[in-house]
Amino acid sequence: MKLRRPIVSELARKRDHRANRLLAALEPEDLAYLAPHLEIVALPKGTILYQAGETLRYAYFPHDTIVSLVADMSNGSSAEMAVFGCESMVGLISAFVTRQSIGRYVVQFPGVASRICLDRMHEAINVRPSIRQLILRFTEALLSRILQNVACNAIHSVEARCCRWILSTHDRLNQDTLPLTHEFLAEMLGVQRSTVSIITRALQAEGLIQQGRGFIAVTDRSGLERASCECYGKVRRNFERLLPHTYTKT
Repeated sequence: MKLRRPIVSELARKRDHRANRLLAALEPEDLAYLAPHLEIVALPKGTILYQAGETLRYAYFPHDTIVSLVADMSNGSSAEMAVFGCESMVGLISAFVTRQSIGRYVVQFPGVASRICLDRMHEAINVRPSIRQLILRFTEALLSRILQNVACNAIHSVEARCCRWILSTHDRLNQDTLPLTHEFLAEMLGVQRSTVSIITRALQAEGLIQQGRGFIAVTDRSGLERASCECYGKVRRNFERLLPHTYTKT
């Protein structure tokens, strides 16, 4: 994958930091404390924020983009370890001690994000108790999601996990037509492309999705939720418990 870096543009600068739901959850005085140190950057699809082992310099708060933390194996295969959208922040949790990336952070859907130097973010956590509490709540929610996904990957079918991934993407992008390809889903789920093709054809036959070249459209969200495993609902409810309003209401 070609290495691309974040872009600071005039269009991006006009965006509101509160498009990220974590930043929106801050008290006005806490957001005002962070604001002078936040900048909005455009993140084209394929942007590599960090490679495995690279030193982390910034934390990112996605607006309308999605970033995956991917594990690359020695045989050339890869699988997603974690995913971050507008309910999340990227880079801080794994940077408290060593500041070395534990995997490849790659932008899966183009958009923008607010970013802040890690030194400034650590400083804010130390001096602003409300910011520290928000980050601790996010850390607990993120850890529970990762652990739930470990159990999900071990127990549940690829079909159910595929439905969970589509639903989570639907939540984060808040639109019915999702720029998902079979190749991308296969990489994220850690399966063969042919497996994803079989699953999506079945979902389309059931009227749950409509697929075309480079996209999947959600046509029956309720049905997709029924076809998904219980993990989707558990993760979402836990985020909403710890961080109210981090997901849109559908």
